[in-house]
Order: sequence, then C-alpha cells, then structure tokens
Amino acid sequence: MKNQMCLFFLLFLFCHISSAVKHSMKFYITTSSGLQNVSEFMYVLKADDVEVTHCDGSNKIFEIKQDWVVKLFNKNPQLLWEGRHDCFMRLPLLFKSVIYSLRQTIQSEGAIVLQCLLGCELDETTGQFSGFLHYGYNGEDFFRLDLKALTWIALSPQASIIKQIWDSDKDRILYFKNLINHFYPQWLKMGLEHGRSSLMRTDPPSVSLLQKTPSSAVSCHATGFYPDRALMFWSKDGEEIHEGVEHGEILPNHDGTFQMSVDLNVSSAEDWRRYHCVFQFEGAEDRIITELDGTLIRTNRVKPDNLTVPVIAAVVVVVLAVVVMTTAGGCMAHKKEKEAEDSTELPEATNLNTETNTAH
Repeated sequence: MKNQMCLFFLLFLFCHISSAVKHSMKFYITTSSGLQNVSEFMYVLKADDVEVTHCDGSNKIFEIKQDWVVKLFNKNPQLLWEGRHDCFMRLPLLFKSVIYSLRQTIQSEGAIVLQCLLGCELDETTGQFSGFLHYGYNGEDFFRLDLKALTWIALSPQASIIKQIWDSDKDRILYFKNLINHFYPQWLKMGLEHGRSSLMRTDPPSVSLLQKTPSSAVSCHATGFYPDRALMFWSKDGEEIHEGVEHGEILPNHDGTFQMSVDLNVSSAEDWRRYHCVFQFEGAEDRIITELDGTLIRTNRVKPDNLTVPVIAAVVVVVLAVVVMTTAGGCMAHKKEKEAEDSTELPEATNLNTETNTAH
C-alpha cells in the first residue's frame, strides 16, 4: 500500500511538473482583390496571443504595439528592416501571386479574400517547436501545408481542383518551410528573451457576484485580469454545469486588462451553497473559486433598511399637510363667524343713524 502511495505521489508530481507551457508566434494575414476601400494586404503579428506589430502593406504602415519590441528593434535594426520589408514588399508580392493563381484557375471574377495563419509554437517543457500554415478562401477552410511531406492538404472541393498545381510549386513550399522551421523559432526565442516579463505577465481578477433583482440571474463578474486567455464557468457540487448558464464575451478595459461575466439562473436559494463560480487562466493550475452566497451579492435594488428615511419623510409631509389643512379650516371658520357678527351689527348702526336723523 505504501509503495502504491509513493507511486501515486511520483506520478502526480511528474504530471504537475510536466504540464505543458507553450509559447507561440502567429501571423494573421489577409489579402484581397476586387474590394473597394479595403487594403489589399494586411497582417497582425502576435506573440502568445498579444499583438506585437500591425502591417498595412497597401498604405505602407508598419506599427509596433509593444515597448519591448521597440527596444528589440533598437538593439537589432536589421530586424526592423526585415519587418518593414516583409510588410511592404516581400509578403504582398507573394500573396498577390497566389491571388493571381486563383484568378487563373477557380475564380475569374468577383471579390477574393484570402486569409493565412502561419507561425510556430514552442513547448517550453520539451523544447520542441512545431510550425503551421493554414489558408482560408472567402471565409472557408482551403489548404493546410504538411511540413513533413511538403505537400498541400486540400480542405475544400475547390482546393482539390488546384492541389496538383500548388504541389508542383516546390519553391514556394520550401520558402514556407524555411520560414516556419528556421526563422520563426529564432524570432520567437528572441521575443521571449526580450519580452518575457510582458508576455509572462499575469494579473489576477477581482471577482464579484451581481444581481439586478431577486428573480434575475446571478452574474459572476471578473475584471482586471491579464492576459485574456482565461476561462470562467459555474459548477455545482464540484462539476461544471451548462444548463441555465450564459457566457459573456471577454472585453477589454481602458487600462489594458480584461473583464468577463458568466450568468447563472438558479431558482431555489436553499441550494445556493452547492454552486461556485470558477475562474482560471488557460494552462494554469490555480483557480479562483467564489461560492454563491447571498450575503456576497452586490445589487442596485433598495434594501428594506434604506426605506426608513423615505417613510419618515412621507409621514412628516402628511402631518404637515394635516396641520396646514386644520389651520386653514380654523381660519376659514373664524372668518365666517366674524363676517356673521359684522352683518348683525350693521342694521343697528343704520337704525341709530335713521333715528337720529328723524329727531332732527
């Protein structure tokens, strides 16, 4: 039994240590033809899903998005030159030739939008790199490059028509192979050396439970976290649930961090303690778990204790109104009595004057 426990511990320790830590560099390229007011060539370069540079080849725009990349280019001016040359010349010409090939084979008229995802990924545990290149054509999967067989894998009927033509262009295949297997790993290593503190930055979120009304869904809201590669879900008795759960999108904050919400519709308050909101960064072991506790819920509805002041104010207003009405009524009654007295005295005075005049 003791040996089994030791074996279990060693397996657990090994699995924990060998959990994959992966880094990536990805080019998201879009090239088009036949579209008005749209750049014919653009790309975004991301390292670990963080935008590094942005290219608009048609308008000769090359933007650097991270401070550590500015320092890297200042230290290695040749890299900056290569980046600008790829943006303005090399890659636009390459993808323009692909568009031309499509015009000659499968689509002679109309707009064409060609998308390409290429790059590499590093498993930091094993030190192994893996490259990839995928094409999309007018919003559909098109081709994938097999970097071992050095052939194209057709992903659509249209791609199957021209697969043989693409396979025969060995120079283009070897160019991509060299780019993906040689240059991109070097660039990724260099990026990790200079931008590790930024790329590896992790800011935990602030998690709150929100509810508009007692009958509305309870929203688990996480904000202030970084990076945006995160998961959040509701669990019941330790198991993730999907029924009655609505996931919101990950949205950016003004300070560069992110926020997200997950709503839960739960009817019986007696079962609340069986539910938990779970936040976790992708690839991380640690979780932030928040119990569904009614005392922790923040709401904008008015609580009964807060009604004391309005009630007192209302009572005071009513009392004042009664006093005013009573006083006004008393004044009116007194006025009428006074007028009645005056009306009885007036004839006597008149008679007296009449008698006096008669005597004379």
